[in-house]
Amino acid sequence: MPRYFFNLRHGAGASGLAIDPDGDELASVEDVRAHALMVARDLIDRTPVHSVRDWFECAFEVTDENGQPVMTVPFGDTVTEEPDEA
Repeated sequence: MPRYFFNLRHGAGASGLAIDPDGDELASVEDVRAHALMVARDLIDRTPVHSVRDWFECAFEVTDENGQPVMTVPFGDTVTEEPDEA
């Protein structure tokens, strides 16, 4: 199963990138996106408000085992717009 690395980007420049040294084995690109969103939601829920001012400035820059970019998943994608049910 392929291994993907979920590097956390916050802000611009190299100092705004936290490298994922371990990665996670996932079966498909769809699983990669779902995993990124799940981890993003967990980080938002568990991190004290004063630690990160705006989670929507963050994104996972996902790479494969060869360091090649796979996708970028903005934390803003954790918010889904659902129609109001009347």
